[in-house]
Amino acid sequence: MTRTHGEWKIGRRALHYGERTLVMGVLNVTPDSFSDGGQFLTLDGALAHAEQMIIDGAHIIDIGGESTRPGSNFVSADEELCRVIPVIERLANLPLPISIDTTKAEVARVALQAGAEIVNDISGLRFDPALAEAAAAANAGIVLMHSRGTPKDMQQIPFADDVMADVVEGLQTSLSLAEQSGISRERIAIDPGIGFGKTVQQNLELIARLDTLAGQFTDLPILIGTSRKSFLGKLLDGAPADARLYGTLATEVAAVLNGAHIVRVHDVRAAVEALTVADALHGASQ
Repeated sequence: MTRTHGEWKIGRRALHYGERTLVMGVLNVTPDSFSDGGQFLTLDGALAHAEQMIIDGAHIIDIGGESTRPGSNFVSADEELCRVIPVIERLANLPLPISIDTTKAEVARVALQAGAEIVNDISGLRFDPALAEAAAAANAGIVLMHSRGTPKDMQQIPFADDVMADVVEGLQTSLSLAEQSGISRERIAIDPGIGFGKTVQQNLELIARLDTLAGQFTDLPILIGTSRKSFLGKLLDGAPADARLYGTLATEVAAVLNGAHIVRVHDVRAAVEALTVADALHGASQ
């Protein structure tokens, strides 16, 4: 399919999407994230990892202080802030933008004041609608992700009968909330939420039919996050999180060829190389 092009306005700048895939590097400063929990809890460790991702070619650094793995519990805003703000403050002067991965308005507000330019909300404003007001006040970019339930129960609640229809309806609701709070569409990206309340087959369907989603939201960049997720482990004979790189790359390339503009990844260098080739293939097909 022909991938749309445009500018995603975020904070103090705009990111051009469509000509190349933007790579968002994951920096979890949590003790319990499913893939890298506890690895970057110290400030020095977090900063060193961020610097390595920049060297490897990341375009955005996404910092999270609360795990959203299946079965996880929420942490307090104070705890989340203690984890993320020192890192954001130290990285705020870098030449690439910082994203705060949070569902809480209070955390978003302080993170944006500290230098973040994007809010990545896995709830699509379901958990804390005031988060939209915080993003609007800072002229921040925002990622609205589709999810079902909460991280605690998302794999126990009934799954959608029609996953594509459920995702489109959920994202349309999130977009309405964002726009009602003063966020312009040029500052919004969307994410179908791979792994968040979906079956293995539904995750595959969303990637394979991503062009359908792109056709519904032609003026918005689409972010995909498949990196190391459990559905890949199920497809790869129970491979643990740190052994899912090749499966991850396959889904990322497929997503880009089907219309994705941004990928959220743990393994930046591998993703950058694979997606450089995918972008070239995409361009050659036009």
